[in-house]
Amino acid sequence: MQKSTENGTGPVRVAMDAMGGDHGPSETVKGALAAARSVGAEIILVGDQGPVEQELAQHDTSGISVQVVQSEDKIREDEHPLQAMRTKPRSSVVVATKLVKTGDADVMVSMGSTGGSMASAVLNLGLMEGLARPCLGGPFLGLAPNTVLVDIGSNLDCRPELLLSFASMGVTWARTYMGIEDPRVALLSVGSEAAKGNKQVRDAYPVFKDSGMNFVGNVEGMDFFTQTAEVIICDGFVGNILIKFTEGLGAAFAAYAKKRLASDLDEINLSKFAAELVQLTNRTRTNGGPLFGVKGPVILGHGSSRADEITAAVSTAVRYVQLGLVDIMRADLESINKNAAEKADGSGAGR
Repeated sequence: MQKSTENGTGPVRVAMDAMGGDHGPSETVKGALAAARSVGAEIILVGDQGPVEQELAQHDTSGISVQVVQSEDKIREDEHPLQAMRTKPRSSVVVATKLVKTGDADVMVSMGSTGGSMASAVLNLGLMEGLARPCLGGPFLGLAPNTVLVDIGSNLDCRPELLLSFASMGVTWARTYMGIEDPRVALLSVGSEAAKGNKQVRDAYPVFKDSGMNFVGNVEGMDFFTQTAEVIICDGFVGNILIKFTEGLGAAFAAYAKKRLASDLDEINLSKFAAELVQLTNRTRTNGGPLFGVKGPVILGHGSSRADEITAAVSTAVRYVQLGLVDIMRADLESINKNAAEKADGSGAGR
């Protein structure tokens, strides 16, 4: 299903959910076309044909490969994902995902409903063997660019074995995409001691310790900035609160800085500084992130993303495919699950 330009099989084909997000199709089309030029991707714009082609006509498409695939409507944030998929089987994110399933695209990118995107990916592409649910993750702080957080919002309650699967995929991402040779793994808790934390964290600790990963124990919130671990694991309830807090903090700090420094900086430099503060506290918005655990490449972005952020997400998608991350992640997950099963069998035999 995946293609690699490194193997000489041509440019990566990106199915762009053109209707997704707060600003589709205007910003999605603009951002995708910019990515086509910067990384040489083939762009497949999936959306309501009239609005997409109208937007496309406003741009110079000479020298790039772009086509439009018709869809009908989109799944909105306030809709129940599974119900929306039943009532809107031709929605843009569903059609885009099916292009990956049929091999007509190599990766799907969407700024639309996270729930809708996840539901479409799971139902159309399927989950990796041994995995109960997919998850979202990746670097989320510009101030800690080498620290991966998993899960950032897709699973609110997790058993230790599921957290271990998330850790496996986070390690694959950190090692393969980010170039970190042997990523250190930690559980996010309220203290570094093994006995600290809620029941979920305490139960997960021995599972992680016996996993064969480079597990360094528990870390606290401040350790995102101490380089104690490269892959930090929590459930999606905690993870989503964390990324939304830092997103809000960045916006509030930027507004404060603009007011505080208004007399010291000109408007251009003040705006640049404020934008940098936002980026330093909210990397998921500016780069997009992978949906881990599905049998096909899927990159999701922030609903309010503008063209430059969509360009970055498409660039992430292209590299994701070129590295063959889905296949590597599947193999690593199989190895971790096999090791965990052997440990469990060994424990049972000794009783």
